Amino acid sequence: MRKLYEYPKSRAAFERACKVIPSGIYGHQGPVEGCYVPIEAFPLYSSKAQGTYLWDLDGNKFIDYMCAYGPNILGYNDPDVDEAAARQRAISDCTTLPNPVMIDFADLLVDTVASADWAFFAKNGNDVTTGAIMTARAYTHRKKIVFFKGYYHGVSPWTQKVDYPGVIEEDVCNNIYVEWNNFEELSRVFEENRDQIAAIIAQPYMHGNFMDNQMPAEGFWQKVRKLCDDTGTVLIIDDVRAGFRMDLAGSDHYFGFKADLICFCKALANGYNVSALCGRDFLKNTVSSLSYTGSYWMSAVPFAAGIACIEKMKKIDCPRILNEKGQKLKDGLIAAAAKYGYTLNVTGMPSLFYLRLADDPTFMLHQEWIAQCVQRGVFFTGHHNHFINAALSDDDIRETVEIADEAFSVVRDRHDK
Repeated sequence: MRKLYEYPKSRAAFERACKVIPSGIYGHQGPVEGCYVPIEAFPLYSSKAQGTYLWDLDGNKFIDYMCAYGPNILGYNDPDVDEAAARQRAISDCTTLPNPVMIDFADLLVDTVASADWAFFAKNGNDVTTGAIMTARAYTHRKKIVFFKGYYHGVSPWTQKVDYPGVIEEDVCNNIYVEWNNFEELSRVFEENRDQIAAIIAQPYMHGNFMDNQMPAEGFWQKVRKLCDDTGTVLIIDDVRAGFRMDLAGSDHYFGFKADLICFCKALANGYNVSALCGRDFLKNTVSSLSYTGSYWMSAVPFAAGIACIEKMKKIDCPRILNEKGQKLKDGLIAAAAKYGYTLNVTGMPSLFYLRLADDPTFMLHQEWIAQCVQRGVFFTGHHNHFINAALSDDDIRETVEIADEAFSVVRDRHDK
């Protein structure tokens, strides 16, 4: 039986942070988000990372299945990506005039992503989803946006709910919400809002938090594509989370259709801060018309990192590797659960998977098992997607399954008693 990790240095750092930083750690990586339950089982600060591993302030080593919430796709500190970034940094980064490496990066994205005729760069996923919505409204001269329930498209007011702090009714009054995979409801919404809908924005499959992931029904995306064509509506795919983990040509390409606008971030540059809005030629002039930019959006180092990242992903056939590794992990975890009489749901793509122990609708049993894994060196979270990176080895997968097995044993023994 492995010794459980303890986190005194993380706790001390968090107490210090709370005095000078709202929430200590704000946003999706903070304890208030609800993915770290019980909080005592989780470290809160890291000291270093390498490959597929993360070390906390107390020196505990984790096999990291959060991958910085997605950006780590090749492995932390990938030498090829870091070398390309260092070479560019020695020349220039954030300067008065952009470096032509930006053009090189755009060329590469246009050559790689099936629905991309151009690329527009920013910093965060929220930047490009917001840019996509602005583009759709500017092009169509319409206001309304259709979302699929369970979505996550960023943190701007238009992405949130009217009862969220700081969000007012005017921010979301043009949002329409429909059930995922329900094309009949979607068609009805379009009929009820004829010539008023600017865009549909959606993830390529439903990979929200606190819920099993759901793939699109057979032919769903093809029907949605035709509906948008017939009504002059812009189809936006938010590939910020799934991008390059399914298909290097874009997740729309994986499902056999073409988005009008597609949003990338996370895995785009293996952790260097850049995002991209790509799209079809008929929207290029509209994007040019937007008053939309940022102080660091044209910094050159992340562009160089992005080029190296995409080139390496192509060289190693990254989506295939990630899904093979993810499938091996999935099979091992399900078998470990079954050994102790539990049912573990592992949904979504193997490269971007969601875990839920299905034996307790309160989530308490699931959270208990996750906590036992974390305290033994496998960094899962309770209610978020998990990510595979290319540095994950067969030995790492084997150790993960062994730790999961031990965690299931502890949980079963506790509840048998």
